[in-house]
Amino acid sequence: MKSNVVFTESLNLYDEPFTTAETIAEHSGNDLRTITNRINQYKKDLEEFGVLHVNRAKPMKGSKGGRPKKIYQLNEEQATLLITYLDNTPQVRKFKKELVRQFYAMKTELLQRQLIRISGKVGRREMTDAIKESSAIGEEWYVYSNFTKLLYKTALGFNVSKLREVRGVDKKAIPLDFLNKNELDALNKRQNQITTLIDLGMDYQMIKDVLSNQGIVYQTTLKIPEEKRS
Repeated sequence: MKSNVVFTESLNLYDEPFTTAETIAEHSGNDLRTITNRINQYKKDLEEFGVLHVNRAKPMKGSKGGRPKKIYQLNEEQATLLITYLDNTPQVRKFKKELVRQFYAMKTELLQRQLIRISGKVGRREMTDAIKESSAIGEEWYVYSNFTKLLYKTALGFNVSKLREVRGVDKKAIPLDFLNKNELDALNKRQNQITTLIDLGMDYQMIKDVLSNQGIVYQTTLKIPEEKRS
């Protein structure tokens, strides 16, 4: 089984992984009606493990209309419990093993991103402090903005605005929350380099020249990362 069966709502590293009733039906060998009936039958049991989220999808364009389609989203505990209420066929057992693998992989990836994100905050504060303490760099507000632009551009190849656009997130969203592990690693590496160069007494233009000669640490892709639900 190679297809994704576990998703996140967005690219945010604090999202909770989930699967859907449709996914369970497709990969367990049951029809959607059966899965939906099980969810409704054992709704109270499932809600012991969190809110049972239901999204409503509008009918496809060009169709004859009808009511919005209910899309049930189940977290790891809810999905695991629901499967125990299905017939224990070979296909159900195979799907359950794949579901466990993907939930574990998704949680591990999100945890790694969270840890890197936290460590990056420390590096970011050090860079800010270095700018404040530098005698070669002014204290105007735009200085910090210039260094932020330089950081993202030389680390990932794109500025913050472009990254927000590519990832489809709100302008007020914190971009660091929507970067994958490789991107966060690259950003932290570049932050440390910038801090060191500031401490060596270099001004903005000198640092920009040095980093430009080094090239981009990790060229981020315009493609939406895999954890983005399709």
